[in-house]
Amino acid sequence: MLAEGYHVIGMDNLITGDLRNIEHLFPSEHFEFHNHDVSKFVHVSGELKYILHFASPASPIDYLKIPIQTLKVGSLGTHNLLGLAMAKKARILVASTSEVYGDPTVHPQTEDYWGNVNPVGPRGVYDEAKRFQEAMTMAYHTYHGLETRIVRIFNTYGPRMRLNDGRVLPAFMGQALRGEDLTVFGDGSQTRSFCYVADLVEGIYRLLLSDCVDPVNIGNPGEITIGQFAEEIIKLTGTDQKVIYKPLPTDDPKQRQPNISKAQAVLGWEPKVERSEGLKITWDYFKSLPKERLYEEAHHRAFNG
Repeated sequence: MLAEGYHVIGMDNLITGDLRNIEHLFPSEHFEFHNHDVSKFVHVSGELKYILHFASPASPIDYLKIPIQTLKVGSLGTHNLLGLAMAKKARILVASTSEVYGDPTVHPQTEDYWGNVNPVGPRGVYDEAKRFQEAMTMAYHTYHGLETRIVRIFNTYGPRMRLNDGRVLPAFMGQALRGEDLTVFGDGSQTRSFCYVADLVEGIYRLLLSDCVDPVNIGNPGEITIGQFAEEIIKLTGTDQKVIYKPLPTDDPKQRQPNISKAQAVLGWEPKVERSEGLKITWDYFKSLPKERLYEEAHHRAFNG
């Protein structure tokens, strides 16, 4: 947005975020940062053209540790930002997730699939928060005529991920950097589809500027099993670690692959970055981190999620 000439206000309570990720933006006179929790009343002075609501823990490590905050940001936070959009006559894009599909019985997942979610399982705090977020966003569009957009984000990776946040890619790379064996949960046959962050950002930007009100999947349909992915990481990193297996967490999705036909037709979008290219960029980033960063929160276990 800065590159497109906008003045950008970033807002985060840093419950899972890190100021180091945006410190390169601080010298810009067109960027300002507010340390604030959007689950509480949000005030922004002046004009707002767009609101992009990405606030939410997204890692199983985080939303299992802070389940109430996760539910609040999906409900109260979304309500507050929809209200702000109404007051400012702004268009709002909300970031939903492939987790609204739960452990899917339809594969690959299309936007008209309603999902298979356990509302009282451990992952329900995240899945249902996002499903409620979508419902409230659509209600504001239908009842108030608010300009809304909904993106369903599938597994995404790239530089500036938190190395030990519990998601499969940074978990594997962190273990490789520390000389640890790679941990796979389950038998490794569950699948994920990884989208490089630059492709994701382009898809979201196109959706924001489009006329599409209904949810749109943004992700890379290149599906791979977790077991195969572990072997890819071992080959990429040149390590000689083994793969060890542990029990699969409750309600962990067995398959995750986006159908992106709608994004291709409506947005003219599809991912461009090959997984091999994106993984090398991400690995080079992690290798460049100070050694102490490799052990930050390293006691957290991975979820392959």
